[in-house]
Amino acid sequence: MSKVTAIRAGRGQGKRVNLFLDGRFAFSLQAELAAKEELKVGQELSPHQVKALTGSDNYQRGYDAATRYLSYRPRSEAELKEQLCRRGFDNDCIEAVTTKLKEQGLVDDLAFAQFWRDNRQSFSPRSQWLTRRELRQKGIAEEVMNQVVATIDDSDSAYRAALGKARRLSGYDYPQFRQRLGSFLRRRGFNYAVINHTVAQMWTEEGDRTN
Repeated sequence: MSKVTAIRAGRGQGKRVNLFLDGRFAFSLQAELAAKEELKVGQELSPHQVKALTGSDNYQRGYDAATRYLSYRPRSEAELKEQLCRRGFDNDCIEAVTTKLKEQGLVDDLAFAQFWRDNRQSFSPRSQWLTRRELRQKGIAEEVMNQVVATIDDSDSAYRAALGKARRLSGYDYPQFRQRLGSFLRRRGFNYAVINHTVAQMWTEEGDRTN
């Protein structure tokens, strides 16, 4: 057994406290956890209690780090785990935190994939192929990708992607127009058939607009 000989406020506006056992610094805890466990000077702690306290503190730190990371935008499960690993949390903590967040609906790969698709289609339309590649890089499972990407219409996406670019190319002759717009659409992941159709459609519409 070890005796609590001091509990001192740590840095960070009292959010953590430093625990001293038998006259030596042992570990720090969130002040809220220390209060919840009613820790006090003179109290004796067994090795099991020390392990439980540090484990609870590690879990809460991991949970707090995860929710901060999720506050910026939705994340895939793989992204979240990678972030927590970079922050130095062990596998047990990462799995426990991820499981809790999934239960709360804060981590959902299907919802994330739908968010990613909708965001891309709204602000930067791209092909099924490129969207699939991006989702795969985010660690999304194949069946989830298939479900989400199947709703993308490449012809419609290519047309919407090309609209602004085609207007900026209105002064070019057809070979230059085709080369520049085609390269733009290839970077968005569209195949040659879709590109050829879209370029011809844009060229016709730009001609009609300027006549």
